[in-house]
Amino acid sequence: MRARLKSCAVLAAALLAIPLYYMAPASAATQLCGATDTASVSGGQYIAQNNIWGADTPQCITVDGTSFTVDSAGHNNATNGAPAAYPSFYKGCHWGQCTTNSGLPVRVGDMPSVTSDWSTTQPSSGAYNVSYDLWYDSHPSTTTDPDGAEVMIWLNHRGGVQPAGSKVASGVQISGATWDVWYSQMNWNYIAFVRTSGTTSVSGLDLAAFTRDAVSRGYIQNAWYLIGVEAGFELWQGGAGLATNSFGVRVGGGTTTPPTTEPPTTPPPSSGDGCSATLRTDNSWNGGFTATVTVTNDGDAPLSGWSADWTFSGNQRITNGWNATVTQSGSSVHAVNAGYNGAVPAHGSTSFGFQGTGSAPGSPAITCAAR
Repeated sequence: MRARLKSCAVLAAALLAIPLYYMAPASAATQLCGATDTASVSGGQYIAQNNIWGADTPQCITVDGTSFTVDSAGHNNATNGAPAAYPSFYKGCHWGQCTTNSGLPVRVGDMPSVTSDWSTTQPSSGAYNVSYDLWYDSHPSTTTDPDGAEVMIWLNHRGGVQPAGSKVASGVQISGATWDVWYSQMNWNYIAFVRTSGTTSVSGLDLAAFTRDAVSRGYIQNAWYLIGVEAGFELWQGGAGLATNSFGVRVGGGTTTPPTTEPPTTPPPSSGDGCSATLRTDNSWNGGFTATVTVTNDGDAPLSGWSADWTFSGNQRITNGWNATVTQSGSSVHAVNAGYNGAVPAHGSTSFGFQGTGSAPGSPAITCAAR
């Protein structure tokens, strides 16, 4: 039995992993009622887990593809302590149990695009949150407690529940929405991003942007690995009627769309060398920002390499970059592909990112050139 460590009640609210005893292939609708019951879906790309870990009260969920519904839940935990359960999907590795073809783990310092779509149904009763749970370790996989960090992304909550620890930042802009940031130190760093305006669904949520924000605060190290992405409902009281209508996570490839809450960006003209590029600010705060540049092959032949150049209009200075070699001279910036993402297929795309000081850079015109 791989049991979770439990700290005091409030800190234990972050401890969501449980031992895996039974795996049901969910080729059709499957009901899970055991505390540790799981089901593999979509050819093993995702695993659903009932995950009752903080109480002995009953709970059943019905899994059908990448959707599940909480059929019944008898939980009545105090809202100032740990939740009773976290019924959820996950992709990647969870205490040594890994899904297939996930694209995970990925090293934080080399993290590609990681985005997610999630549609939920949220009843008006009970005490719960609607949250992602991202896990980081100093190794590509672990069968014990992760030794790096846990990032929770609360899309919504009700019933007076709140994250573990204390609020360390407010009004943080990430992936088209505003978030409060909470932090607690336990066996790992616990970081929670709480959406200031709750939602029932997200499209193209930029999970890598939350990672970069945590890196900028010193809570996650670039040498660590993102090993798993989970999404579900932490339940304190009740929970019946909560549902994931659809769920998906995409890792790498640069083929994901930006969040629908962000305005579309008009690409600048191509340099004539067969590629174009656009810059999007992912996250900004007082004195700093992170951004992503997407390079698109506009031609009918593959690229073997590329470079991108632009000029900042203000006092921005780049402090570090990932997935490209990024240099700056004055206000001029030059980026060259990394060794592993120079090849871009015809009409395909790739991306790189960077962190900087100063105000958010907006959308400067970028000149892209094939190499």
